Amino acid sequence: MVCFALYLLAQVDTATVLKIFRFPSNQIPRIDGDFHDWDIIPDSYTVGIDKMHEDEGKYNAPNKATLDIKVKVGWVEGLNRLYFLYEANDNYWDFSRSDLTTDILELIVDGDASGGPFINRFHPNKQLDKWTKFNDYHGVHAQNYHIFTPAEGKDWCMVWGCQPWIKELPYANAAYSYNFKQGEAGKLFLEFYITPFDYAGSEGKQRAIESFFYENKLIGLSWAVIDYDGNEKSKDGFWNLSPYHTMYGNASQLVMFRLMPFEPQFVSHPKADWSFDIIDYSRRLVAFHDKSFGNIKKWKWDFGDNEQSMEQHPIHKYKQGGQYIVTLYINSSQGKSKLTKVWDVTLP
Repeated sequence: MVCFALYLLAQVDTATVLKIFRFPSNQIPRIDGDFHDWDIIPDSYTVGIDKMHEDEGKYNAPNKATLDIKVKVGWVEGLNRLYFLYEANDNYWDFSRSDLTTDILELIVDGDASGGPFINRFHPNKQLDKWTKFNDYHGVHAQNYHIFTPAEGKDWCMVWGCQPWIKELPYANAAYSYNFKQGEAGKLFLEFYITPFDYAGSEGKQRAIESFFYENKLIGLSWAVIDYDGNEKSKDGFWNLSPYHTMYGNASQLVMFRLMPFEPQFVSHPKADWSFDIIDYSRRLVAFHDKSFGNIKKWKWDFGDNEQSMEQHPIHKYKQGGQYIVTLYINSSQGKSKLTKVWDVTLP
């Protein structure tokens, strides 16, 4: 009966898709220890300890008097980053040691939801030696961050993989706020961002491929909170968002999260936006991409060469080279908007 109950738990949890809030481009959270940037996120995006379980069998249910956890996650179009606000209220903060036996937020991300094992000891080819597995495989297609809560006298996190550079600017940043001392109770706030990678090898940044983020994309994401409470030999709890303990090294066991569209309050007024790609220089063929938001009914493109289009995503052929002023006009039931770009479209 117990095994069956655990199986049902796993089925329910992995079938649930959680939400990642879309920040407007003019309201990106600053990583500065002032957390008012996060007030615009509705409570429905908060992932609390009630969605987690203690997977070493020490507690049947959360006790918020000893540990309470809240996490919000956000994204911004055009930045392949995940932003996090972590709030934790603990009855005993343990962070005096310089090793891993301190209170930790362990975060795992699989930016393209490709799944599969990603740490050296889970490598499917058992013939390879330990260090080949580590340097060619560990953390390459999905990443694991051990974030120290708080970090005093040491770096903010340990990347469990062959690419420690991913925890540094411009790929990551973090800021804390707390007023407790070692062994005391209190509340910690931590805001940070990370950059997930579809490929991040030991050879460094030159071959790395960031995960590409867009609206409604599904990604793999989970976290665990390791709570020591002053006992370095036996954790007080291992609180896991995933139903699987080994999610720390197997991306197929992560929870699915969706990069959500804007909340309605941010699209009450339409805003024109667009981009382009020159798909054939010799023929001067340009693909235009509408990136506007709002309940848009009509589009009109002025390509700057006395030609126009009413399509949403037109492809236009320029007859001669030049530097063009291109404008997109949009109409919706809530109003109108336009965006002009001067000489961005330049053709030989």
